[in-house]
Amino acid sequence: MIQTPDADFDVTNIIQADEYAPLTANTADLDSMLGKDYGALKDIVINANPSLPPLSLLVLHGLLCERYKILSTVHTHSSVKYVPENLLKCFGEQTKKQSRHEYQLGFTLIWKDVPKPQMKFSIQTMCPIEGEGNIARFLFSLFGQKHNVVTSTLIDSWVDTAIFQLKEGSNKEKAAVLRSMNTTLGKTPWLGGNELTVADVVGWCALQQTSSSNAVPANVQKWMKSCENLAPFSSALKLLK
Repeated sequence: MIQTPDADFDVTNIIQADEYAPLTANTADLDSMLGKDYGALKDIVINANPSLPPLSLLVLHGLLCERYKILSTVHTHSSVKYVPENLLKCFGEQTKKQSRHEYQLGFTLIWKDVPKPQMKFSIQTMCPIEGEGNIARFLFSLFGQKHNVVTSTLIDSWVDTAIFQLKEGSNKEKAAVLRSMNTTLGKTPWLGGNELTVADVVGWCALQQTSSSNAVPANVQKWMKSCENLAPFSSALKLLK
């Protein structure tokens, strides 16, 4: 419970006071987030269905590789009969093999017959995190970005909107979301404000995987190009071809 002497405060001041730092300027403490396990590489394991590839998780993998030294591997589960070649090589050619202890993080993707993406980073001690949006939230938290409660709620809302309305909603819902995005992006360069957040990653990927990407308003088009100027986004685009 939050108690405040004045409940009628103006959130505008909070939003303006939010401190934005470049994505590259933050580093999360992986030990505090994933637990300290002496002598073992922290390994994030994701199960995903190749018929519905979680594009946002592949973009986030690319962004994480720019920050941390990551051991990336792709496997195919026996429940899947066929995986397209581009998805088998979605992390690029894994040619440089170094000792596991030289990496900061492991990122294992298993193409498996699952209804929705699942993630674990501790096989023994946790239940899986399910859903592309939820996994994306967790992966983006590894960048160590800090936001106040208002901005965090706004970002969280955009992630849900992208998944449930833009990606899975009706044509009417998609049109409403595009109008809302266009208004927001007319005021700020990114959905969450002045810096790239998980809302942009999930929103961009949702647009790419729906027919909505063919007819988008001007501000949304400009934002999409800004995303695609970043290497992880442009690499993910190739997987759709």
